[in-house]
Amino acid sequence: MTSPEAAALVLVGPMGAGKTSIGKRLAKQLGTTFADTDSLVVREHGPIAALFAEHGEAHFRALERAAVTDALARGGVVSLGGGAVMDAATRADLSAQRVVLLTVAPRVVAHRLGEGAKRPLLADGSESPLAHWQRIFDQRRPLYEQVADITFDTSSGPLERIVTAIADWARASEGRA
Repeated sequence: MTSPEAAALVLVGPMGAGKTSIGKRLAKQLGTTFADTDSLVVREHGPIAALFAEHGEAHFRALERAAVTDALARGGVVSLGGGAVMDAATRADLSAQRVVLLTVAPRVVAHRLGEGAKRPLLADGSESPLAHWQRIFDQRRPLYEQVADITFDTSSGPLERIVTAIADWARASEGRA
């Protein structure tokens, strides 16, 4: 159960949008904790690519859901994996949080993602990693927008400027979750 004092500031968005990089800096700027749900899953259960290969996406999503529940209960800044918003219970939980959608232009994400080697959803070989990323983002975007209170694009500008803008918004919106 999340108390108002423990309410999280949640970052959602597609792969490569910078949720982890921004989240770490944001937590530091706000003087709070940081949790990355993908990292929580990896720490408890091993590499995501191996989980997908050995147990399938549904198993990974169940582990991800548990990590989301735990991270939201602890509060602070929480970075969700790109697909976490597909879970209806997660979307319901996010209604009690302040949620930031981070977006990124395809031209920028191509550089950030490389060949998608560490991203099992991009490594299926049926299309280019960028085309696959775009298709996944297009499918998930309505869910991101549904849960988000505000959107920041991470395609350009110094990372610190984006972090500061989010921190300013978070301070101004405190207590409204």
